[in-house]
Amino acid sequence: MSLSTGRIGAVVGVAGVAVGALLAGSQGALAGHANPVLATDLDGRQEVATGATNRRIVGDPNATGEAYVFGVDGDPARAKLCYVLLADKLAGTESAPGAPRAAHIHRGAAGTNGPVVVNLAWPQGGQAADCFSLGDTRGGNPVFVNGGTPAEIFDNPGGFYVNVHNADYPAGAIRGQLAAR
Repeated sequence: MSLSTGRIGAVVGVAGVAVGALLAGSQGALAGHANPVLATDLDGRQEVATGATNRRIVGDPNATGEAYVFGVDGDPARAKLCYVLLADKLAGTESAPGAPRAAHIHRGAAGTNGPVVVNLAWPQGGQAADCFSLGDTRGGNPVFVNGGTPAEIFDNPGGFYVNVHNADYPAGAIRGQLAAR
């Protein structure tokens, strides 16, 4: 992972807000740190075209990003998944047609496409963060779909990837394969 000092500050700030909101209602302090932490760099070169016969870039050639997926102390069943998603230089702006409109975690090995298993918030202003438990919904729709679970992702991070879609790249603008950190 290549993080600039500014990116590190953004990640720490966004992650702190997400985890702080999650833990605000918890009772007592949590001891120890057994959080699984997964990370990836996102770019258009990692997107995979359906039926691709060559190595042509199918995602946004200028956009980049980073994703961090982590568990939460005190969750021994690993049924809660938190994430921080950062995106930069995606085509368009927030209100323009090219703005990011969806973000997901997909089941699939590097070089393959697979089904969505977690619906993430799309990165408004270049960032998104949240925490979800199995059974959670957003806008009336389930967050975890197609049999996806946090434990499955933490147990086999290389079998999952994060990507961000926008109007210019509806199949995926940027993508990155998850890996243990």
